[in-house]
Amino acid sequence: MIPLLAGGVLTAAFSGVFSLALQERAVYQDPSQPSSKRVSDLLARMTLQEKVAQTHCLWPAVGINAPFRGKQLLDDQGDFDSTKAAPLLRHGMGQIARPSESKQPRRNALYTNSIQRFLVEGTRLGIPAIFHEEGLHGHMAPGGTSYPQAIALASTWDTELVRRVFEATALEMRARGGHQALTPVLDLALDARWGRFEETYGEDPFLVSRMGVAAIRGFQGEGPAIDGRHVMATMKHFAAHGQPESGSNTGPAYLSERYLRETFLRPFEAAVREAGVRSVMASYNEIDGIPAHANRWLLDRLLRQEWGFRGTIVGDYFAIGQLHDAHRVASDADEAGRQALEAGVDIELPEPLGYLNLASLVEQGRVAAQTLDRSVSRLLEAKFSLGLFDDPYVDPDGAESVVNQAPHRELALRAARKAITLLKNEGSLLPLDRDAVERLAVIGPNAGGCLLGGYSDDPGRCVSVLDGVRRLAGNALEVTYAEGCHITQEGDDWWSDEVQLSDPAADRERIREAAEVAREADAALLVVGGNDATSREAYSNTHLGDRDSLELLGLQNQLVEAVLETGTPTVALLLHGRPLAVNFIAERVPAILDGWYLGQEGGTAVGEVLFGDVNPAGRLPVTIPRSVGQIPAYYFHKPTARRGYLFASNEPLFPFGHGLSYTTFSYSALTVSPERIGPAGSALVSVRVTNNGPRAGEEVVQLYVRDLVASVTRPVKQLEGFQRVWVEAGDSKQLEFELSPENLALWNQDFQRVVEPGEFEVMVGGSSTRLASVRLTVEQR
Repeated sequence: MIPLLAGGVLTAAFSGVFSLALQERAVYQDPSQPSSKRVSDLLARMTLQEKVAQTHCLWPAVGINAPFRGKQLLDDQGDFDSTKAAPLLRHGMGQIARPSESKQPRRNALYTNSIQRFLVEGTRLGIPAIFHEEGLHGHMAPGGTSYPQAIALASTWDTELVRRVFEATALEMRARGGHQALTPVLDLALDARWGRFEETYGEDPFLVSRMGVAAIRGFQGEGPAIDGRHVMATMKHFAAHGQPESGSNTGPAYLSERYLRETFLRPFEAAVREAGVRSVMASYNEIDGIPAHANRWLLDRLLRQEWGFRGTIVGDYFAIGQLHDAHRVASDADEAGRQALEAGVDIELPEPLGYLNLASLVEQGRVAAQTLDRSVSRLLEAKFSLGLFDDPYVDPDGAESVVNQAPHRELALRAARKAITLLKNEGSLLPLDRDAVERLAVIGPNAGGCLLGGYSDDPGRCVSVLDGVRRLAGNALEVTYAEGCHITQEGDDWWSDEVQLSDPAADRERIREAAEVAREADAALLVVGGNDATSREAYSNTHLGDRDSLELLGLQNQLVEAVLETGTPTVALLLHGRPLAVNFIAERVPAILDGWYLGQEGGTAVGEVLFGDVNPAGRLPVTIPRSVGQIPAYYFHKPTARRGYLFASNEPLFPFGHGLSYTTFSYSALTVSPERIGPAGSALVSVRVTNNGPRAGEEVVQLYVRDLVASVTRPVKQLEGFQRVWVEAGDSKQLEFELSPENLALWNQDFQRVVEPGEFEVMVGGSSTRLASVRLTVEQR
């Protein structure tokens, strides 16, 4: 029988055309055939319009570009409208953007099924669509579990935890009908002015590569195909997005190829070669005058030919159009589309602008038919790999049984615990003793609300710091509260275009009230930092998120000073999206915790750490500068880069890898074996870590390498290994790291990647500045 769509509406595509379901099954419909044959068979059957449709995407909740303006797929209730969809989807559709927006899990699943059914059962060839979603730190969807922000996940230095977080995120996403996650972000965050800092895994190429590989394996599973519990990962932003000119989002990247390869490209290469990432998103910025979306060297010669990438390349939202209206390397939108397609961008997100007239460009001979076929083949291969031709629908009941259920909430809590970093603990003020503290004041603009960071939706539950501390305090301990001040005007958030600072006069009164609350307490917890409106993606000239200062905004420093003047022992907790130059807090507050954004269960984790139920072991994935003038402040600088400044310290406020514990660790028996190797050889580094303190805890053991003399300048040190290890009080753990040629190589003057003979300093310790060292010799053999 001819299939009907929901509501019994018969699609116009059947007018005069018999569905292939009524004919003998084609090769592309046969799941026993290899995907390469299925792709070739299907491609041969497609019309030019059907091919072009595969390079298009629709954003049903927004609908910006003509002819897709105005939510054309949706009825008045926000559900799929097959009548409206018929003229837009008659040739098929490559992707649908963010179908989860404004929809709870079951309704979300029903909605994606409706669109998919229209495409599979109601178009000539029945090609399903890929539904892409955001999953930076959990599925960005109503009800989706919200884990700590990416920069906080990096603070865990725990790759297995990160893998599990994104395995759970993939499961929630797939259960609702999603197939592709537009994440992980593998940019190196080398400029703290940049508002997207929070989306990264920090400043270090090795740390970011390990976190990125773990995230991709969590999203995609073991492979080679992607099963019904996983999704396709999209590494972004390719490439060099994290050190823009002036710290301004999408700004040019002025980088040499050697620096590019040794820093920014290292995580992306690992994602391709080790993790087998299936998709890449090109970045908004330019490199050496060529925007990424038109950069053939970057997207073809490097990514595909040199690294062997075989997946799809997607355009960042509206970025292809920016080749014309921002970068000015294309005369119009059609020319922008031609340049992007020929460079290797397979599909335009979230709606077609540059690719809108691809059919005409092919017919005019401006775009070769083979170029279009190349991209369409890759897009179809992705759909076969996801199993969409054979199992295109999801179970609506299953979505409700998976999303934000107890195992995922517990995982979010575990991640928050591991992310919290103890920066300072003068006089062992922490942990607080429940028996000694009768009244605790919780104060600050970030204490009472829910701070999740960018690319978040409403998870349906969120434990604030105030709620978490009250829950963990116990019956004998009274917890009082005062806001102290605001940071921005009430209601300003990530989505607000105009953001205004809080009213100083009102904040002075709030500070006075907070000081009174602190004066009556035995201890105070000050929760300050930033919020979603002050550190975020600057996606237009009217929606800014970068800053020219790293100082605390508003009257927060005055709040800290007022509380300290009461004499009440005070702990500061920083919740924020970018490094902050908290010099006053670092100097005056005896105990400091950093959480970045801790996710929906963060308040519980804060309470556990505050009272000592959990021993903190997070480590900084970035260097915290003293001022904006120290930028760039990353630790792996070249020997001549830090001569110093007049009238100011040259040292950072807190170094990369820094983090304390409620116990103490020592290192001994550091050896490297053998001590002499050839350029192709490997060595084993061994060290003993001892817990000298009174309680069990975790230490993040970090290994750094320095090439002492080389043909090109080398960093003063570079992270090449780490392990987060649990050690019982009084016990020791013997750890081993392997140093391979990959950890010792450089790009020499002839632009060859080699290990040069010479001396290497191998350093191991608890941060980038607390290290013991041994020598390794590489001989010419």
